[in-house]
Amino acid sequence: MMKNVDSFSFYEFFAGGGMARAGLGQSWRCLFANDFDKKKGATYERNWGEGALVVDDVRHIGPNTLPDHADLIWGSFPCQDLSLAGGGAGLKGDRSGTFWPFMTVIQGLIGEGRAPQMIALENVVGTLTSHKGADFIAICDALNRLGYRFGALVADASLFVPQSRPRLFVIAIRSDLTPSQYGQGPQQPWHTSALRRAHDQLPTRLAENWMWWNMPKPPKRKQNFRDLIEDNPESVAWHSAKETRELLSMMSEINLAKVETAKLSGVRMVGGVYKRTRFHHGIKVQRAEVRFDDIAGCLRTPAGGSSRQLIIVVEGDRIRSRLISARETARLMGLPDSYQLPAGYNESYHLTGDGVAVPVVRHIAQHILEPNLVANRRTEETIAA
Repeated sequence: MMKNVDSFSFYEFFAGGGMARAGLGQSWRCLFANDFDKKKGATYERNWGEGALVVDDVRHIGPNTLPDHADLIWGSFPCQDLSLAGGGAGLKGDRSGTFWPFMTVIQGLIGEGRAPQMIALENVVGTLTSHKGADFIAICDALNRLGYRFGALVADASLFVPQSRPRLFVIAIRSDLTPSQYGQGPQQPWHTSALRRAHDQLPTRLAENWMWWNMPKPPKRKQNFRDLIEDNPESVAWHSAKETRELLSMMSEINLAKVETAKLSGVRMVGGVYKRTRFHHGIKVQRAEVRFDDIAGCLRTPAGGSSRQLIIVVEGDRIRSRLISARETARLMGLPDSYQLPAGYNESYHLTGDGVAVPVVRHIAQHILEPNLVANRRTEETIAA
């Protein structure tokens, strides 16, 4: 039976709350989803249906667990050991090192004649420089040994939603297929200087299998940070006047000047605030740093209060502040308000801060994944006929 050329199937690994699934969209059918986190698994099922995800360590997943034959395998493997804030263990770390058993699962599928046409990997941009580029080379080498050609993109979610969130996407296609949607060289904004340097470090045998994936830049984003803010959030409370004053007292002269400029703007201004440890005259002090550039700072998984983003709302002389709400973090990831978040604030923040921006996935699917799958499916059907 011929497959519908306009529908696709996938396995979703390290699935979290299913943001890759949301981004792929209704034309995609999820055959299998996996994450080791029980809390995230519960949220996944609330949104995608009971039994939609298997909660287990990827090391315990074998080909016999995976049904049918997927067109795509998506893997947003853990970033903790690859991020600049991590311990630097890279692909040898306990968390990011789960990349290797994930590759073993794909190897098993290939051995059974169920090799996916495409593989998509997502992680932090620190992957490019982890261990002086050795970890990125290892990822490319692993895909090469599986029989895939590969390329990478760096996509900042700020092109789509008001959040600064650059992420690395490595896209691979089976070597026996005819690829499309690629160019002869790097293209802005997807191929950053860091990515180009990482590419230049690849051994010749890997560089020969490299592809400069090509997709259009999206239309200019119309939505700003202030458009997403809740006046009456349920998950957090507005600070008291005293708490807001204390937050302002933690700001340097440069950051206070930003607040004063916002007061004079004549419109409601919303800024994202992070508390950071800085040195002042050789002494460690905690500072509150604000940005009023219409985008939020990158959502991070909260490990203590210092990493949670606050907001400050300035309307003339009126200044209010609070933690960013759970729903606001979901909106910054491109999730619709119909998406059901966990009841707990920290759990919600952890879920969204650990995810992949939905519209970025949609853009990659629309301009790279789907065109390649459709073209090769039609070729297969022509041969079969």
